[in-house]
Amino acid sequence: MTRLPDRGVVDRAVPLKFTFDGRELTGFRGDTLASALLANGVHQVATSIRYGRPRGILAAGVEDATALVQIEAPFPEPMLSATTVELYDGLVARGLPGQGKLAAEPDPARYDAKHVHCDLLVVGAGPAGLAAAAGASGRVLLVDDQPEPSGEIPDGVRFLSRTTAFGVYDDGFVLALERRGENAAPERISRRRVWRIRAKRIVLATGAHERPVVFPDNDRPGIMLAGAARTYLNRYGVLAGRRAVVFTTNDSAYAAAFDLADAGAEIAVIADARDTVSARLREDAAARGIEIRTGHGVVGTAGGDRITSAVVAELGAMQGDRFACDLLLVSGGWNPAVHLFSQARGTLRYAPELGAYVPDGDLPAVRVVGSAAGEGLPEAKVLWQVPAAESEVDTRFVDLQRDATVSDVLRATGAGLRSLEHVKRYTTIGTAHDQGKTSGLLAAGITAEALGRDLAGQRPTTFRPPYTSVSFAALAGRNRGDLHDPVRVTALHPWHVEHGAEFENVGQWKRPWYYPRPGEDLETAVLRECRAARTGVALMDGSTLGKIDVQGPDAAAFLDLLYTNLMSSLKVGRIRYGVMCGVDGMVIDDGTVIRVAEDRFLVTTTTGNAAMVLEWMEEWLQTEWPHLRVFATSVTEHWATIPLVGPRSRAVLAKVAPGLDVSNDAFGFMTWQDAVVAGIDARVCRISFSGELAYEINAPSWYGITLWEALLAAGAEDGITPYGTETMHVLRAEKGYPIIGQETDATVTPQDLGMSWAVSKKKPDFLGKRSFTRAENLRPDRKQLVGLLPQDPAALLPEGSQLIESDHVPEPPVRMLGHVTSSYRSAALGRTFALALVRSGRGRVGQTLYVPVGEAVVPVTVTESVLFDKEGTRRDG
Repeated sequence: MTRLPDRGVVDRAVPLKFTFDGRELTGFRGDTLASALLANGVHQVATSIRYGRPRGILAAGVEDATALVQIEAPFPEPMLSATTVELYDGLVARGLPGQGKLAAEPDPARYDAKHVHCDLLVVGAGPAGLAAAAGASGRVLLVDDQPEPSGEIPDGVRFLSRTTAFGVYDDGFVLALERRGENAAPERISRRRVWRIRAKRIVLATGAHERPVVFPDNDRPGIMLAGAARTYLNRYGVLAGRRAVVFTTNDSAYAAAFDLADAGAEIAVIADARDTVSARLREDAAARGIEIRTGHGVVGTAGGDRITSAVVAELGAMQGDRFACDLLLVSGGWNPAVHLFSQARGTLRYAPELGAYVPDGDLPAVRVVGSAAGEGLPEAKVLWQVPAAESEVDTRFVDLQRDATVSDVLRATGAGLRSLEHVKRYTTIGTAHDQGKTSGLLAAGITAEALGRDLAGQRPTTFRPPYTSVSFAALAGRNRGDLHDPVRVTALHPWHVEHGAEFENVGQWKRPWYYPRPGEDLETAVLRECRAARTGVALMDGSTLGKIDVQGPDAAAFLDLLYTNLMSSLKVGRIRYGVMCGVDGMVIDDGTVIRVAEDRFLVTTTTGNAAMVLEWMEEWLQTEWPHLRVFATSVTEHWATIPLVGPRSRAVLAKVAPGLDVSNDAFGFMTWQDAVVAGIDARVCRISFSGELAYEINAPSWYGITLWEALLAAGAEDGITPYGTETMHVLRAEKGYPIIGQETDATVTPQDLGMSWAVSKKKPDFLGKRSFTRAENLRPDRKQLVGLLPQDPAALLPEGSQLIESDHVPEPPVRMLGHVTSSYRSAALGRTFALALVRSGRGRVGQTLYVPVGEAVVPVTVTESVLFDKEGTRRDG
């Protein structure tokens, strides 16, 4: 054991048992896994990913890139740094060879998120952070990744411990991760919490990271940053070694050396890369019997699972004296932790006295204080690497986790790369756990030396969120399992469940797919439902259609800009079908527009695109047309919508709405009327997505089941039949009505769909208009929507199948003419049919094309897209 009885602040009254690599060990409350391993004499924690070399503990915090472990119990979690895992009773872990394994079972822990607003956010509870918080007024939030602050929390300051601010975004928005209970019972406390913080002002007191120096065999277990060894001694009471060599370029390593010497360790030698050392340091070293060699560095090490010796030589020399040791402390200077400042778009400048990048002034709402700003950091001799003799295998590691060496950097510059961003990607340096905290500046310095450049003229690689690793589970929070993709159901859902409906997912909605009777499969049930809609009366739940209330003095002008056809000429009480295109002229949605009043419209969208269309409206209103006085509000869930379809639909509606004149003369196609239906105030629209006589009855959603059951009762004598989405698809496809997202794929224009009639020639402008004149959009061989009739009327074409011109599949490359977008069996046609997008499709009507299906090639006849009731006589009953 290397735990000292008189050092550290761990709670020795609470011992914790844990297992590492199959060994049962003991630590204390307040330990990290790393400190507990060191206390038990375990230095080799992992192996490297590329060469399988032993790797130990380099640092004491988030900058460590070598002590990678996998937690096995209580729940498997890979790729964690032992320096950031708080020890708890029953922990089971093992070292990793540079990569881990995801758990096969669901994580039983809970994760959540909270929002908080503050006048001042202080990141870092060290002396500088505490001072900044103490002098502030208003709501002050202080966060720190450690369990305890470095001093007393000022009055009125809210403190979040174990909380790491990992991302700074626009307008004072900060994300932070709180570690709440790694081993907590899920029903009692969430394991981790993401804090979404909105701050008026931010103070960053994030400290600095000690950086190593590159030299041959600098990766052995037992080679540690000097400040880390001091932390393990004074915070955890752990003496990391009994005989140490110290290699430094600055004064800070002396404090670590002296602390270890005072705790009983032997300091074999201090190799200081500088030419001179202050008299005070020499005196303090002499008082402890420590030899100092200036102008020296470490040029090699020996050892297996732990360092056994280090070679100290004059800088530039290849040979030197070998010192036996079980610990090598290294300090190449300090890098201010400027990651969050850089994320906030703060600029950095190179400080040659530190050999590091520091903030170049503050931002209007972001201030950097303490060592994060470079304040109080010791000046250092800039030394990225120790000169070394050429060797067959390069062991001068720049990035210990990626096994990236000096040779890798030189290979990148030799290949002509000059940008640090390019070198980073070529070598993968700084792309692993430490995200460049220890390796980034080393790579930059070695690159600059190779190119003969000054770092002052080089821009550092970009710091991006997250500052530390954040699990997907934490980011997902409570959005997991059934909440991962929230399930939406209509007001009629209980009835559908009770009556045996099979469901399909449409967007986030559970929609009735079909209603099988005993012994029926999908095909049989859909054919029955289709016959009912075409010959009698049927009804479906259409409540999921997107419904957006658009109102305001400029609502009509706004819709004119949004749709391809004219909406401002629509009269109150009338309905118009509309097509919506992107700026590229491609169809993004379609639906109906109902004019409720002069300044108010109700827009319907496809089920899956409702949220997208509302966002689309808001984007244009807020960014391009802010002068328009328009408000758009989703009312999808406010209304239960029930399409009543079929030749007998008029008679059924008349029974439940005796005050409504349902004749064609009084209630024409594409009009709407308010009426009392089954005793419920409702809005009835004459709209048909089936080509049959049809009405869409809209009522407040809480009356949905009452209305539905009233319609079923009224149509009982007529054999009224509920139908689902599959039947809806068949009915609309027989009429050639496209479904956006099925007949379209973001490359289809209204003209391609045969909908030139829906593109206004009167309007001066609308979204997509200019794109319609692009040469690409006018090509005669564009894919166009057509119908397909297999020559074998029983052959059902798989959707997505390709079409070719020959009756056999030729040798590659095969010219594809298009693909099948929809394919069904039709009760009305007595056969199968399909819709397809085919090159020059309308010019191919009557031609025979071929569809490869498995080993066979199915001949099909190209037809117009409308295959049933081409004259449209059925819509009026």
